[in-house]
Amino acid sequence: MIQHLLSASDLDATAATLILDTATEMAAMADRDVKKLPTLRGRTVVNLFYEDSTRTRISFEAAAKRLSADVINFSAKGSSVSKGESLKDTALTLQAMGADAVVIRHPASGAPHRLATWIAGSVLNAGDGTHEHPTQALLDAYTLRSRLGEIAGRHVVIVGDVLHSRVARSNVVLLDTLGAKVTLVAPPTLVPVGAGAWPADVSFDLDRVLPDADAVMMLRVQKERMGEAYFPSAREYSRRYGLDGPRMRRLPGHAIVMHPGPMNRGMEITPEVADSARSTIVEQVANGVAVRMAVLYHLLGSVK
Repeated sequence: MIQHLLSASDLDATAATLILDTATEMAAMADRDVKKLPTLRGRTVVNLFYEDSTRTRISFEAAAKRLSADVINFSAKGSSVSKGESLKDTALTLQAMGADAVVIRHPASGAPHRLATWIAGSVLNAGDGTHEHPTQALLDAYTLRSRLGEIAGRHVVIVGDVLHSRVARSNVVLLDTLGAKVTLVAPPTLVPVGAGAWPADVSFDLDRVLPDADAVMMLRVQKERMGEAYFPSAREYSRRYGLDGPRMRRLPGHAIVMHPGPMNRGMEITPEVADSARSTIVEQVANGVAVRMAVLYHLLGSVK
């Protein structure tokens, strides 16, 4: 197994499937009275978050603790980072403390790759800028497999702010690796330059692709990353690219609706859809713990 998980491209189909299979076993622990395994006892996992996070940080913390690891939560706010300490100096501090793994979220694309050159332990990318978020792609794949039975041959439609979405980038790579067909749907202004070279089709017409979709993944419109107008108005965006009740009913009967969260309810997705039986949004959060347990298990469990 690999030492670091920096990108979805670090995983081939065999490694990704192994993680998903292990996550299934980890999820079964949730029904036990004792939910902990001794696998990572004595190891230290550091959550190094330079950006605000709720789901991902708590999910990684819960995953590490259920594997009996010691967890240190490091927030840039209130630390020496706020005094100007560099990422490298922070990395050397963590190295000196004996961190076995560092889970990092950082606003700069590529920061986890740099961190991996400075410390001896494993580095897990929990989101770097607009680049990637590989464990989110893994938990999305796990959710797809749980609901649909298999991923190979399925058609997954990813809709919305692809330009600023690290979730979209990782999902395109991993889903292609696992044999799914992916279609990106977005306004032309929110399709990244070079997306035509990705292993995915690109469409600007949501209504056209819905009847053929096995799953629709709605992306949050990341207003905080937008320094200018990428579409005329929120109402116009919702009218053309939002998933509402009528559009949901155009999906095949077995199709599911996904969202990595947090949601802009009423913009990219309506409450009717978000709270429907097709929605896997709450499941995705729960599945995140099992998947991240599986990742930590394989990256650290065999390290002596």
